[in-house]
Amino acid sequence: MNQPAPIIGISRHRIPTDGDGVTTLVAFGRCPLHCKWCLNPQCHRKPSRSVTPEELLDIVAVDDIYFQATGGGICFGGGEPALRSRFIAQFRKIAPQPWHLYIETSLAVATSHMRELLPVIDHWIIDVKDMHPATYLGYTKRPIDALLANLKILADAGLQDRCTLRIPLIPDFNTPQMQLESREALAKMGFNDFDLFNYKIK
Repeated sequence: MNQPAPIIGISRHRIPTDGDGVTTLVAFGRCPLHCKWCLNPQCHRKPSRSVTPEELLDIVAVDDIYFQATGGGICFGGGEPALRSRFIAQFRKIAPQPWHLYIETSLAVATSHMRELLPVIDHWIIDVKDMHPATYLGYTKRPIDALLANLKILADAGLQDRCTLRIPLIPDFNTPQMQLESREALAKMGFNDFDLFNYKIK
């Protein structure tokens, strides 16, 4: 049996926030970033549950009919799901082939994870934050280098059409002009599907 991974939640019957058709979001624990307006701060606490790929398949298989009828599947989120690249690759081997696999990621991981994920992810939903290094560092408490390196890997592989890039307007950190500059920088790399939005802080 494969090694278990910590999860902080599973959300079923999602339309259409995580990809095409009906999807189930599987959220992993742990994240290398420490963003001020983190949407899932529980990812930094010790998860109370871990599952193996086989156990996860047993849990989500109840929705097989929805995935196959709508072209949906599993979206891995978190936390930072790219840290669980081996788990995801193992899950792909045992999951029904018609299921699509999506990932919501900051790409703030070592490039070694990309080698395992490139062959198995159907669509990448990338939380870019901001392409200005100082702004990115101030907001996430991590340098931008890993994001840039992994964006280049995706671009060099010709996978720009399989990526959606989220660029938020972050209160106290960037401006609408900086948001557009981030989009322009990514467009120069060949990316073309952007989601520009405002963080709503309560």
